[in-house]
Amino acid sequence: MSEPPVEDRGSAVLGKTGLVKPGLAKTGLVKPAVARVADAAPAPEAPVEAAMLIGRMERVPLSGWHIRARVVMGAATFFDAFNALSIAFVLPVLVAAWHITQPQVGLLIGASYVGQLVGALFFSWAAERWGRVGSAAAATAIFAVMSLACAGAWDFDTLLACRFIQGIGVGGEMPVAAVYINELSKARGRGRFFMLYEMIFPVGLMVTGQVGAVLVPLLGWRTMFVIGAVPGMIVAALLLRLPESPRWLIGKGRIAEAEAVVDQMEAAALRAGRALPPVAPEQPGGMSVRMEARSRWGELLSPAYRGRTLIVWVLWASSFLIANSLNNWMPTLYTTLYHLDLATALRAASMTNVVQVALLLVCAFLIDRTGRRCWLLGAFGLGGLLLAILAFGGTATVAPVIVLSSLSYGLIGSIAAVVYLYTPEIYPTRMRAIGTGVATSWLRVASAIGPTLTGFMLARGGVDSVFLMFAIVALLGMAASTRMIETRNLRLEEIAR
Repeated sequence: MSEPPVEDRGSAVLGKTGLVKPGLAKTGLVKPAVARVADAAPAPEAPVEAAMLIGRMERVPLSGWHIRARVVMGAATFFDAFNALSIAFVLPVLVAAWHITQPQVGLLIGASYVGQLVGALFFSWAAERWGRVGSAAAATAIFAVMSLACAGAWDFDTLLACRFIQGIGVGGEMPVAAVYINELSKARGRGRFFMLYEMIFPVGLMVTGQVGAVLVPLLGWRTMFVIGAVPGMIVAALLLRLPESPRWLIGKGRIAEAEAVVDQMEAAALRAGRALPPVAPEQPGGMSVRMEARSRWGELLSPAYRGRTLIVWVLWASSFLIANSLNNWMPTLYTTLYHLDLATALRAASMTNVVQVALLLVCAFLIDRTGRRCWLLGAFGLGGLLLAILAFGGTATVAPVIVLSSLSYGLIGSIAAVVYLYTPEIYPTRMRAIGTGVATSWLRVASAIGPTLTGFMLARGGVDSVFLMFAIVALLGMAASTRMIETRNLRLEEIAR
């Protein structure tokens, strides 16, 4: 019997016969291995549908649907950044008002990162089990509510406890958001799409610096925490209106729900007047879509993933130890070591985030050309060199400290953004959130140790020893970068196979 015409194949329903489901016929792809049942061994129903849905996602051009998801999730990331950094612009006031010592400053900064470690691990597990959107919304609600609690703190111990709990939400939102945005992205141009979202975090840091420099001297330190609270609660509600990640739904076998989301993506592109090209046929072995209900923590260190896991842990720890130590300590260093007045010190410290935003904008448009590995090698190398200059005689006056620390932070800070892009890329969907969450836990460990260690080193060895430590850590990160796998312009399913 002759085959039905291609246009007639969409009328069948995919079941045990192996024929094409109506919703998948509109892809423009009818693979012989699927359409000719007699010529091929039977294939499981779900993986066939899943592969076709991934193909449809990959061919949908950028539209308002993608922009809305990026903006709403980006708003959560913006206030995540605001709440993470707000303590840096509060501390110069509290050091004098509450007579806080340098080691206590380090503990107050580090407490938030300990909370972030807990949040990263818990919410990455929750995102694998219950979905990306709900987990991000819950984490956002926690850090917003606790920001209000921080505003009501009356002494060091109270603020320390509040910052720890707030850190759980701060640490939980970012890895889940990074996974969500990555999973909505196409292979070609994924770096730029993601990095334009990721820029929202340093923009949040930059705005925090500008707001803190203006409002803390005028209205007091509690203002910073109030600003971080109310909008964050609104954003948490908006997050619940976002569609779930189709890749996560596919991984859970919820094909009909995933197809409904992909239908929305395609409809939005058509409304915007964008043509939908045919789905590109897969090469043999080019993509594997595994259907697993449960992710396994131990798989991160299995032979298949151990190498990339250990390398990415070093990248997270080294970049964030430097970046978050600089970010949290510079305002206090300017007031206590260089005796700048509060307003001048806060403005000088805020320049680090201005430089980071500028470099990230460049990175967003170059990352798909240079690749992830080349960018990290260059940024670690140049950033480490600037830190070494400070360590060996560059801290005598405040001007070179402002310039070189801002430039080095901008470079290392760009690495901190790129690893949020790179880490979700190297794991399959079934373990992407867990892999990213565990990796970000190393940033929490490094960010808790770094500022705390900085406080003790300042008290004993001086500021030169601190910058020398940062330069050595940058060299370690540069060495790890040489072992990265390159992921640019590859589908997530291709990288993780």
